[in-house]
Amino acid sequence: MLPAFLPTGLLKYGLRKKYPAFRYIPGPSELKSHYDVVIIGGGGHALACAYYLARNHGITNVCVLERGYLAGGNTARNTAIIRSNYLTPEGVKFYEESLRLYRDLSQDLDFNILYSERGHFTLAHTDAAMRTSRWRAEVNKHLGVDSELIYPDDIAKLCPSLNMSEDVRYPILGALYHPPGSIARHDAVAWGYAARASQMGVEIHQQTGVTGLVIEGGKVKGVETTRGRIGAGQVMQAVAGMTSVVADMAGFKLPIRTIPLQACVSVPLKPFLDQIIVSGSLHVYVSQSSRGELVMGGSTDPYGLYSTRSTLDFKEGLLGHMLELLPMLGEVKILRQWAGMADMTPDFSPVMGLTPVENYYIDSGWGTWGFKATPVCGKTMAYTIANNKPHALIKPFSYERFLTYSQVGEKGAASVGH
Repeated sequence: MLPAFLPTGLLKYGLRKKYPAFRYIPGPSELKSHYDVVIIGGGGHALACAYYLARNHGITNVCVLERGYLAGGNTARNTAIIRSNYLTPEGVKFYEESLRLYRDLSQDLDFNILYSERGHFTLAHTDAAMRTSRWRAEVNKHLGVDSELIYPDDIAKLCPSLNMSEDVRYPILGALYHPPGSIARHDAVAWGYAARASQMGVEIHQQTGVTGLVIEGGKVKGVETTRGRIGAGQVMQAVAGMTSVVADMAGFKLPIRTIPLQACVSVPLKPFLDQIIVSGSLHVYVSQSSRGELVMGGSTDPYGLYSTRSTLDFKEGLLGHMLELLPMLGEVKILRQWAGMADMTPDFSPVMGLTPVENYYIDSGWGTWGFKATPVCGKTMAYTIANNKPHALIKPFSYERFLTYSQVGEKGAASVGH
């Protein structure tokens, strides 16, 4: 017997012999012999770059190569937090532009990314953390970003679920409050970019691994794939945790180490946590999804490893601190746990733009903050490829900064995996 609440439209759709569903992303096709731009990687950054190349610069002879499935790497393994309350002027300007793009992204792509502003709280448990929060707040306000240091009374009013007791190991002394802090559906961001890029002529090839690069006279000429060689006028890599491996194919080294970053979600609960809670001292962050799950994570693992395995040690350490902040969760069960591969730079900032190989570009070094930068990375990398010069927002993140000791130190704003 069919349930009484089954919509009539859904019933008619299910009983049809032919389904009129619109296919957002075209099915598999043959590779062409040459493309103007080849993008290695099929995650959010790569797809956003392909979209902005087509929309903003009219470059549509573009090929996106993904060795697995669409957005199946770190895009599928992050915790979907969006914010711009960073520490350095370079970082704040960059992420504020990304947040601005996110606000209108559902309308821009005509694809619901489930964008939801929650308010982002970075808790301070020590005098040092309070000083850093005050510093960040002043930098943020100077650059027009909504961010301020607040104290326990205000925290209790804005986030009544938090345990504000002083009879705990790490009492909450204050917080950096960032009202625009948001979450979005990470898969939907990638799917929306992929759908619109495909409609404008971009080709997306899944299950197509890159095995090498064709470089002649210091200039990239093509890409070797598991389906044969293809010529390329320009090539960009956006491969997250595999950054160093692909850069090695191009013949240059990066100051990056790859380490696992783990996260987990609880079983769905009734909505009670509207805010995004982060504690750098406890290495904890948590938000509640639209489905009611608590999305939780912490710091990166303390050793380099090319792996996406989960560990009991991570879960035990994370949940011990979670119960100090939200003790009512003692009986709540964990639903699933996963890991991604974070490509960490010494200064906790990305590496973007031109490389030592002519016409070869890089979007890397995203560590624990890649999802929130998806739109701005796509927009600025598309500009960089189209004009063969770095966009103003990414000049501070150039490859050369490690040679000139001009690093952009963001560790004070990115010391927790978020």
